[in-house]
Amino acid sequence: MRHFLRYVFVLFALVASLSLTAQTTQWRDIYKAKKKDTIFGIAQKYGITLDELKEANPEMKQADYRLKKGDFVFIPFQKTKADLEAEKNKQQAKPDRSDMQKRAIRVGVMLPLHDVDGDGRRMVEYYRGMLMACDSLRRQGISTEIFAWNVPIDADIRETLIQENANACDIIFGPLYTTQVKPLANFCKTYDIRLVIPFSISGNDVAQNPQIFQVYQNSSWQNQAMTSAFVERFSNHHAVFIDCNDSTSRKGAFTMALRKELEQKGITYNITNLKTPDDAFQKAFNRAKPNVVVLNTGRSPELNQTLARLDQLRQHDADVAVALFGYTDWLLYTKPFGDYFHKYDTYIPTNFYYNELSRSTQQLEQSYRQWFKQDMQFARPLFAITGYDHAQYFLRGLHQYGTAFRGTKEQRVSQPLQTPLYFKPASETGGMQNSHFMLIHYKPNKTIEAISY
Repeated sequence: MRHFLRYVFVLFALVASLSLTAQTTQWRDIYKAKKKDTIFGIAQKYGITLDELKEANPEMKQADYRLKKGDFVFIPFQKTKADLEAEKNKQQAKPDRSDMQKRAIRVGVMLPLHDVDGDGRRMVEYYRGMLMACDSLRRQGISTEIFAWNVPIDADIRETLIQENANACDIIFGPLYTTQVKPLANFCKTYDIRLVIPFSISGNDVAQNPQIFQVYQNSSWQNQAMTSAFVERFSNHHAVFIDCNDSTSRKGAFTMALRKELEQKGITYNITNLKTPDDAFQKAFNRAKPNVVVLNTGRSPELNQTLARLDQLRQHDADVAVALFGYTDWLLYTKPFGDYFHKYDTYIPTNFYYNELSRSTQQLEQSYRQWFKQDMQFARPLFAITGYDHAQYFLRGLHQYGTAFRGTKEQRVSQPLQTPLYFKPASETGGMQNSHFMLIHYKPNKTIEAISY
């Protein structure tokens, strides 16, 4: 396996070992860069390819190169039609993917890998997790070759796609930003490259492009999965919706959809408010059947107030049965509210679960500290473990099934530390959409179970 920057901060990650072509001494023109110029725009202006421009200006191939106002750019002569045709035929030739099970899998990473903002730092950590997974796979006889490009939010990803080794990748992880999806997805379709979109994006390219594995599930899909799970698990409960007076919340779409579904199923519910007086608040709860509480916010201050009100309810009537149905956001609050989650028989819908008590998780976190001399950033999910799980899953899948890998339930290839995955077709002609969903159940006996759907 070959990977780069194993023990060094991966802040500006571009493909290593790019050869530098000697600068020619004959120029068509010398251009002085203006404000807002880009090398892509200059190449277009003169009708040449970006590769031709970089061959004439080798410093442009450096990982940290930035075009500045006043820079002199050498403009080479255009290549002949015969030269262009030969290059076009070479570029359009699709690499053979049928031998992936017998050779190193070529992995591309096109994400913001920098230290400029939170996006970059999170994606660096995700990439580090991928490197650790590849190291683990190497020790098990699965070889990989990694090429990584820094693709920030303002990047024209088309400049990345013409870089050396881009079309040789068997699988690419990225991008992070919606505007970069379509050109990258079309590129992957042209060259028969699997594309893993690991994080939140808008749009529905997965329904049209068979190369895409979309890990992220949009809010509409999540709300439907939560509603279905709720109805299945709490059909014999009385639901209590608590209005938390949070004007910033976006959970109303879920609570409205759930109430509509309960009405259609004939399942009773009441609505109350955090500011409602105690007597009226207590009347919202049923004494003849168990209750399940749903808030219309995922924020911790309102959760804290709700728990205080439930404590008061229990003090007034110790026999009232109460469960909580929460949000993925609550996984951030397990330290302050973990005991309450158990006390109130809490169910948290999510597509990941970080188990800090897992021996395998602890070992990976320790290895991360040894590799990179720091802890993982506090987040849920942890980005390094997400990268580790994604790399383990997809690279094992390609090694075992080759081009037939679709990521379905039947093709289980790895045991995740945090992020289970399985995929279903997004459409008859499209790619694959992650369909894994689970409830994390904090049971009153102080144990935790993950209920998968």
